[in-house]
Amino acid sequence: MGFLKRLFGGSSDAGPEEPPAPPATPAELESEERAHELELARGEQDRLSDLQQRQLKYEEYAWEPPAQGGTRRADDAEAAKDEP
Repeated sequence: MGFLKRLFGGSSDAGPEEPPAPPATPAELESEERAHELELARGEQDRLSDLQQRQLKYEEYAWEPPAQGGTRRADDAEAAKDEP
């Protein structure tokens, strides 16, 4: 409960009052963000196999064969004969 109180600016009754920390500089925020992204990338690397990592890496180069034929199908002629 004390965590939520501190998060929303209230005081916690669990311990002595601590002075608020000075606001972080943009450089500190950037370094923390890079460290967090690096940690996420390492976790992703541990979670996926080599094959899955390669598939994700090269997914933009995946080839799909062109569609064959047109909109007309083999049984279209029979369906036209059956209609009154």
